[in-house]
Amino acid sequence: MLGRSLPSRSGSFRPENVGQNALAIIGNLFFTFFVIGVLVFTIIAATYEPEDPLFHPSTKMTSFLTSTSNATFVSDSTVVKTGEDFMVANETVYGSSINASDVSSTFTLAVNEGEVEEKEERDCSGEVDKAVDCTDPEVFHVMMAAAIDQFKDIHFYRFGKPVRGINDSSCHMAWRFRPKEGKTAALYKDYRSFVISRSKNCTLSVVSIGDYHSGGNARKRKKHRKDGFEKTPMGDDDKNIGVQVVGETVNDSLPVVESEKSFDQGKYLLYNGGGDRCKSMDHYLWSFMCALGEAQYLNRTLVMDLSICLSSVYTKSGRDEEGKDFRFYFDFEHLKESASVLDQGQFWVDWNKWHQKDGLSISLVDDLRITPMKLAGVKDTLIMRKFGSVEPDNYWYRVCEGEAESVVQRPWHLIWKSKRLMDIVSAIAAKMNWDFDSVHVVRGEKARNQEQWPNLATDTSPDALLSSLQDKVDDGRNLYIATDEPDVSFFDPLKDKYSTHFLDEYSSLWDETSEWYSEMKKLNNGVAVEFDGYMRASVDTEVFLRGKKQIETFNDLTRDCKDGINTCSS
Repeated sequence: MLGRSLPSRSGSFRPENVGQNALAIIGNLFFTFFVIGVLVFTIIAATYEPEDPLFHPSTKMTSFLTSTSNATFVSDSTVVKTGEDFMVANETVYGSSINASDVSSTFTLAVNEGEVEEKEERDCSGEVDKAVDCTDPEVFHVMMAAAIDQFKDIHFYRFGKPVRGINDSSCHMAWRFRPKEGKTAALYKDYRSFVISRSKNCTLSVVSIGDYHSGGNARKRKKHRKDGFEKTPMGDDDKNIGVQVVGETVNDSLPVVESEKSFDQGKYLLYNGGGDRCKSMDHYLWSFMCALGEAQYLNRTLVMDLSICLSSVYTKSGRDEEGKDFRFYFDFEHLKESASVLDQGQFWVDWNKWHQKDGLSISLVDDLRITPMKLAGVKDTLIMRKFGSVEPDNYWYRVCEGEAESVVQRPWHLIWKSKRLMDIVSAIAAKMNWDFDSVHVVRGEKARNQEQWPNLATDTSPDALLSSLQDKVDDGRNLYIATDEPDVSFFDPLKDKYSTHFLDEYSSLWDETSEWYSEMKKLNNGVAVEFDGYMRASVDTEVFLRGKKQIETFNDLTRDCKDGINTCSS
């Protein structure tokens, strides 16, 4: 046995090769893991869809519609965000602004072409009191130059031709503009009265320019067009810019179906019932946008209830108030021109008139598990989603949760703030020549609750405000103060350094003598409309946001946190 030889071994199992074998096995394992990892990463990368905050369910709504910043207005959910808030102000959209040299060169060209007579050799001593011809190119030139010279804090983009004013020496002229430091994506329209004088040597000059919207004769009203179900193209003035033009005549009449045939050919979506009524405005809009998004996904007309119940958080009575209208708060003209919508009341009139005669069918859906994707193939004329009485399962926005989150897109670009409210904002800013700074001062209940806001009352006292503002706002500036302090005389000490302004200072813009009041009363079938708490908050916020400098309560004036002690974000 001792002489028997051992079995031969292959070279790979020689003792001296054990280390190499182990390294090879480990290397192969690592390579295998690497290949598997690459495959997994490739699959994830190919199928991953990044989160879009517009698709988030209600649990994520607050983080999207509001900011995590401690800034007062930025994170305050009192006023809901709309499409304009997501648009970036891009100067290329508006074209080149008009300056004084442009006006001068245009007038010089007109003179060279013989359109204007030479004035130096004429004697106008007998024509001083003669009526001013507002169509005269020289009058146009003088008015444009005077406007550009007087309103130095705005960019002019278009001047309308002057028209006769209220007497022989008056001309009215309109223009489109933006504030030079404007951050919002919007254009504004103003039209003012000019008093023109003529000297003995024929020289024309502007004696005075009236207040905001004083030149009513120059307010070009849109040609009357019959509102129909089939959309009509927007005018050349607006269709290419895609931004709201504040100050234009508002046409928010209800769209109607032009004929029985048009109604029969349509496909409709209607939401009925649910627990969204009388909730906060951001809750309402979040649910409404889900309905509008589903209608667009299904390529159907949304049959919408324009009536709104205003939540008690916005009312003087402290109770929910029915009888409000979508058009009080949002730009319905933009919505109906950009999307397919019908008023629910008018829809039912037409439906009851034609559905039996023409055999129109309806599909009732009362289960949230029936997703928009499952309804895509429905052929019925009307899909009606019926919501129950148990909250929160009966909220409209639940339709857009789950699988539908990545499919149904909320079309925020279709919802803008009311042009009438934004016109009040523009009027307030214009009264300060668009040259003002703004500060938001929170007091009220928070200032009285020293457990949650121990420093707020002291930090917003007049002396503390003067100290905080001295390095932020120059002496003598227009200072707009947005505040919940009911007694604005509280801020009287600030008048020694600043020209202070408050919302109620401009109440003539919405009182019984105002254009807003008369237009809203007409819109509301002859019933007066209150300038309610939501409107006040919306206007106050928007004026604040148009200040050249904006000072926040919880960012700039106090160490306290907006939502109470120990809630500040880092």
